[in-house]
Formats: sequence, C-alpha cells, structure tokens
Amino acid sequence: MSKPRVVIALGGNALQKDGEVTAAAQKSVAEHIGQIIARLSSKYEIIVAHGNGPQVGNILIHEETASTPSAPAMPLETAVAMSQGQIGYWLSQAIGNAFAREHKHRQVVSLVTQVVVSRDDPAFKHPSKPIGEFYTAKESIKLIKTRGWEMREDSGRGYRRIVPSPKPLDIVERREIMSLVQSGTIVIAVGGGGIPVTRSKVLKVLRGVDAVIDKDLAAAKLAELVKADIFVSVTAVPNAYLNFGQPDQISLGILTPAEALKYIRDGHFGSGSMLPKIQAVAQFANKKRLGIITSPENLELALQRRSGTIVQG
Repeated sequence: MSKPRVVIALGGNALQKDGEVTAAAQKSVAEHIGQIIARLSSKYEIIVAHGNGPQVGNILIHEETASTPSAPAMPLETAVAMSQGQIGYWLSQAIGNAFAREHKHRQVVSLVTQVVVSRDDPAFKHPSKPIGEFYTAKESIKLIKTRGWEMREDSGRGYRRIVPSPKPLDIVERREIMSLVQSGTIVIAVGGGGIPVTRSKVLKVLRGVDAVIDKDLAAAKLAELVKADIFVSVTAVPNAYLNFGQPDQISLGILTPAEALKYIRDGHFGSGSMLPKIQAVAQFANKKRLGIITSPENLELALQRRSGTIVQG
C-alpha cells in the first residue's frame, strides 16, 4: 500500500531560534527538523518546501553593501536561487545525517526550483512585499533615482524596497519532483516560494523576474501538481487563531474550507503572517484533501489530526 504524500512548508523563521542568524545556529535548528522529517518518512512520502525571508534578506544586504562596478550585486531572482541552495544544503544534510545516525540510507535531494508567474499579474503594477535593508528617507530617494526601486516606509523603522508578489501558476520542475518522490526520494523544492520566472507563449522561453512568491501559496501549488494528499504549513505557533494576541484569543481546530474563507473575509488574519497560510491550506483542502497549520513541535501529532488547525473539505 502506498504512503500518503505530504508537502511540508517550513517558514523561513523556522530555522532561526531566538533570532540567531549565524549559519551554525540555523544549521543546528535544521538538525532538529531533519530528525522529524526522517521519522515521518517511514509513514509518508515527503516533499519539503521552505521560506527564505530572513536568509534572502541577509543575502541582499551583503550583495548591496559589497557591490562594485567589477562585482555588481546580483538581482533579486538570483538571490532567491542563492537562498535555495543555502537552505536546501542545510536541510538535506540534516535529514541525511538523521538517517545516518540510525544506520539507514534514504536519498535526499534539494532541487533549485523555478515557479512560473504571469507578467500580467496585477502585483507587478502594485508591488507590496518589503525586502532587504532599512534606509533613511534621504537614502530612499537616492535609490529610487539610481536603481529604479520602489520604496515604502515600513513600520516606523525606515524605508525598504518593495517588490511584486505574484501568484504561482506552474512549477517548471514538477515532473522531475514527481519522478523523484515516486522513486522514494525526499525532495526539498520551491524554496522561498521558488525563483519567479515568466514563460513565453510560443517558444516557452523562461526569464527570471525581480519578485518574490509567497512560499505557502507556492508550496500549495506544488502539493496540487504532485497530487499530494496533505499540505502542511509549519509556523511558529501551534494553531491559527481568531483575535490573535488578544485576551479573547481563540485557537482554531477543525475547519471546513468555507469556514476558513469566512474568517479570511472577516479580516481575522494578518497579511504578513497568518493570512497566506490559511489561504493556502483552504485552497488546497478545497480539492477534498487535508490542509494543516501547526508548529514544528506539533507536526507529528497534527499529521495524525490530533493537533494544529485542520482544514478539510
């Protein structure tokens, strides 16, 4: 009997404990996640997706501050690819090490993944996603003139570059991912929401674009394309909540997609935090499959439907 196929989307902050950003600290957290993934692989076919917000932000800061005419900064879409390699390396090594300690061998592959978006997506006319470093108002004006960036004040801390966040339409490497999973390989894919690319209509030529794709929406699209049974968004909290952080906070358990969508319409979830997660699981579960929101510590119980926010059609 075949195992259930599950796509597990790890938040970029899931690799940072107490805000520690060194490679050693993040690899240490990855080791813990690797052990969980290795255990789960006995019961599930697994594809791991991950965010990259903190990591790609650091890459961009390094690129921008060290940029010279002879060594210019790499564009955003290339920085996303760099972060896929970085985090994919940490996770694949951690999962492989977990198997090695048990004297077992399972193939683990981290795949640089391109995600197709539409050039006609409204996000390109209305960029909304802040990335990278904070700048003063004076620096912001200079960057608008010299680099053509769109800048916006962010939470009273300064000005940041804002970029489009288009919807994921297709995954270029989806057939390769499916083939690897069917062969028993644990696959790490669509890191950071994937490298955003457009595809020409006639020749199907791919071109990278400076944008960021929400990793939960990209992971849910991947789960749909590879015919997964379960999609899990792993975040810092064990559940989605109504009135989060308030005295009347309510933990959400089992929901239908219709109930989840009603809570979205009622404005219960923050656009930069829980909203894309609940949108992604509701979108996936609406196809008669299971969507879950939970924390790393509760992941195993949530897959048994004993913890987390469970959305099922």
